[in-house]
Formats: sequence, structure tokens, C-alpha cells
Amino acid sequence: MVPDISLGGRTYGLLAYLYGPGGRDEHLDPHLVAAWQPELAPDPGRDPEATLKQLQERLDLPVQAVPEHHRPKRHVWHCPVRTAPGDRHLTDAEWAEVARRVVHATGIAEEGDEQACRWIAVRHAEDHIHIVATLKRQDGRAPRRHDDFNRAQAECRAIETDFGLRQLNAGDGTAAKRPTSAERAKADRAGRSATSRELLRDHIRQAVAGAANETEFFRRLTEAGVRVDQRLAPSGDVLGYKVALPGDRNRDGEPIWFAGSRLAPDLSLPKIRDRFTDEGGANELPAEPRSRTHHGAPARARRAAADLFDDAAPGLDEGNEAEVAAQLSGLGEVLDALAQTAPASTRQQTIEAARAFERATRWHTRAERADHRALRSAARGIVRAGNALGRGEDGGATAMLLSTLLLATIAAARWHAARQHAQQAAGARQAAQHLRAAYRMTASTPMRAMRDHGRRLPASDRHRHQGTVEAVLPEQADELHSEHGFDALLATLDQVQHAGHNPEALLQRAVAHRELDTADHVTDVLVWRLRRLGNLPAHPPRARPTTKTAKQQPRTSRPQTATPHRTPASPQHRPRR
Repeated sequence: MVPDISLGGRTYGLLAYLYGPGGRDEHLDPHLVAAWQPELAPDPGRDPEATLKQLQERLDLPVQAVPEHHRPKRHVWHCPVRTAPGDRHLTDAEWAEVARRVVHATGIAEEGDEQACRWIAVRHAEDHIHIVATLKRQDGRAPRRHDDFNRAQAECRAIETDFGLRQLNAGDGTAAKRPTSAERAKADRAGRSATSRELLRDHIRQAVAGAANETEFFRRLTEAGVRVDQRLAPSGDVLGYKVALPGDRNRDGEPIWFAGSRLAPDLSLPKIRDRFTDEGGANELPAEPRSRTHHGAPARARRAAADLFDDAAPGLDEGNEAEVAAQLSGLGEVLDALAQTAPASTRQQTIEAARAFERATRWHTRAERADHRALRSAARGIVRAGNALGRGEDGGATAMLLSTLLLATIAAARWHAARQHAQQAAGARQAAQHLRAAYRMTASTPMRAMRDHGRRLPASDRHRHQGTVEAVLPEQADELHSEHGFDALLATLDQVQHAGHNPEALLQRAVAHRELDTADHVTDVLVWRLRRLGNLPAHPPRARPTTKTAKQQPRTSRPQTATPHRTPASPQHRPRR
């Protein structure tokens, strides 16, 4: 059950929306389910003689009764409460109880207080209600609604338990502000997949991931098409900033600006400066924009990031909270970098993964930025290397990195869950789902090539490499043999041997590098680790088909074999004993 509190200044406008048809005619049978005094609250939905104007005047009466200079500028308190997908539909009586408990918990109208604020609860859909209150008590005083959002959240968790509903994760006060229903409706009308708030948050995080200092950060924002307004001191120093999407305007035709701190707690200018200062990037010159990416640069940048995360992975299991915060913050920036340089086929999945994992990077612990420096450098290298192709070495290196990041996000979810960080664990699990989908799509081509190579190996070579797997992983050998990527593992071991490595020793290193319990497919993980440790190509060159050689052989030996081919056809030419 999710509450979402906001303030406004037009009681009648909100009522007109609640009792209206909705933006897509989704409002069905709007009516009151509860009110401060039901006999005093007219219901325009069920009473044909009641009007919206009457209901608005009754609600606003305590506000109008005080002198104008004592009235709050935004006197309308609005709190939609929605059940989770899959929950049963509550009755009107149950929704009435939900509304009374929420206004009591938030200080709007405590039970038994006859001088409390006036409020109503409107239902126009099966899965939610809208609670509307005016912020003057009937004795003229303001309600005590300090921290009403968190109090509403806590009450909703208790209601879920009492009503047998799905238990949602409790918040901890570190989440970014969610888009309002009006922002979502506006995005739908504009045909956008995300709201302005979410798109701007993506742009800022991607600009931070690719920048070495503040100057480059603002330049990258501008190049991404974002409108930037800097707040300057008399000395010319930048004190803050706000951003807007081109064409996103309010009803007066003015741009809708968002300060960085309003988009997320860690996107204020001081917090962004901390990242640059702590890594020594304040004096680094910004990178010049490139017109063309150097050949192979995206693949090299992705392999470097995979190396770094594989080496840093034990920190998620052994480090203290500050060290883990640095690891997860760096992981978030690499996801942001990958999102803006991914091939078109997987870009949306990586964008969704970065958005989801953003929640896992923030809780009540400050990251150790010194440990974060190398990971920030890896993210910056991915951005500066440019967009990757979805095939060839770029595609293989992307699959290698996605495999590593997938295990890292699963480990992050497990780490958060062990410490009761419910929101962060859920964000990491959601990111893992998107990364899993992106990996399957990216890895299909290189893994198919490796499987084909493995199936063409001579029987003696296959038997030898199977023995290597059984020697290193005796308890898992049968399970690995049944996995789809087992032939790719044999092909990789064969290439490891031809590259001059000891296959068994390198496989032991790959297995000991990090646990395999969380892997969906152990053979896939081992393939990418072996290719990384053995410095093998991420996308093996396509092997020449054997049929071509067979066709060429008769052409070169035709004069010598022409006569013998005709000899068996004539019985009289058979040799005598």
C-alpha cells in the first residue's frame, strides 16, 4: 500500500479531477467513502443534487474563516493511497477505515478531535482512494503534520498486516522523490516512457559518470540537450544549478525547473563536487569531444571495467559499510556509463537497470571516496570510449562486463537484505533482472560461436577438457555438463591451452576468484572469467567450415585420382591373387 502526499492551492480543481472522467476515462463511479462528518459532506458522485462547488465550500470553510494573511499559500493536502498490484480489492468500508487511520496517523484529523481539519476520501477506481484535506483546523490553528509522509508510510505498513495485503518495503528517508500522478499523466500525453523528473535524473547521473570535473559535467549536460541554469555568487562562483527538459513548460509557458537536490539527495552540486574533489579530478582538464571512436576502444574499456569489478568483488563480502558504499556507488556509475553507450538492442534494459540500482547506492552511510576513485575512472573510460556495437569484440566485451555486473548486483542485493535494507535490496534485485535480460541478448552471438567451436573439437580434445572440468569441479561436473554453455567452456579451455596457459591451473583461478552460488549459469561465468584471465578475445573469430576444405581437396588431386576412381567400376580390372 503506497501513500503519496502533495500540497496544492486549488480545492475545486482537485475535486473536478477526482470526480471527472480522468485523462483516459479511467475514473469509474467516483464517490465518497469517508469524510470528517459524512452528514456535512455532499457527494456529487452519488447525490444528483450535490455539486462540486458545495463540497469545495464546505472543505474550505475553516481556511476562509481566518484572516487572509494567516491562510497557507498551499492549503490543500492530497494523499492518494493505492494497493499493490495483485492485492485483493478492498470494500468501501475497508477503504473508509484506511482513510481514517491515515488522517489520524499524519496529524490531519486525530481520532476524537472535534476541531481537526476537514477531509474527505474519494474512490473512483478499484485499487486506490484519494484523501483530500484543507490545512486549517476548525479552531483556526494549523495541524501538526510534521513528518507526515513517513508517518503515513508506517501506518500503511501496519494496515497491510491487518488487512492481509502484500507487505511492501519500509522506507528509510533516503529515496529520491517519486514522480507525481500529474507528472506521469503528462509523460503519457507527450508519448514519453518516463517523466521529466526521471529523464533529468538519468541525464545528470550519466553526465557525472563521464565527467572528470565540474566544467566537464555541465558541458556534458548541455551536450545531452538539457537546459541548465546555474546560480552564481557575486564573485562568479557557481552556488547551485537547476535543469529542465526542452519543451517541458507549465501552463504559463515557463520552463519547469528541477534543482539537482530535488531530483535525488546525492545530485546536489556539493555532493557532485565531492566526487570530483576526492578523486583529484578538480584540476584535470576536461576531455575534448571526439568525432569518432578509436577502433576497439569500447571493447577495451569494458574489459578494463570487468577486470576491476572482478578484482574488487570480495569487498562486497568482506568490507565495512563505508567500503561497500564506495563499491556500490562505483557500480552505479558504471551502470550509468553503460546505459548511455550500450547498443540500441539493449540500451533500454541497461537504462532501467541503472535507474533501479540507483536506489541500492544510497542509505545512511557515506562512501569512502578514495576507494571509489578507480571505479569512477572505469565509468569515465566507458563513456569516453564511445558507443559500442552490438556485435564482434564490442558485443563480446559487453557480455563479459554484463556477466560481471549481474553477479555484483546479486551480491549487493544479498548484502542489503542481510542488513534489513529492504528498499536497497529490492532495487538491486530489480536491476539484476534487467541486466539478466540484457546479458542474454548480448551474449547469444558470441556464446553460440564458442559452442559451435566446442562441438567441432576432436573427441580426444573434448575428453581431455572434460577431464579438466571434472578434476577442478568434481561435485558440479554433472550439473555443468547439462548446462547450455558447456561446449563453450570446452572451447574456451582449448583456446586457453593454445594460448600457452595451463587449462587446469587457469580454471582453478577462475573458480577461486569468487563464489559461483549466485550464478544463473556457472558455465557462462567461467567462460568469461577464463577469457579475461587468459586474455582471450571476447568474441572468438568464426572458425572456417570443414566442408570448404573437403571441396578443395579433390580439385588439387584430380589428375592423380581420376584413374583410380574409375578402376573399381570395372570388375575385370580387379587384381589377381
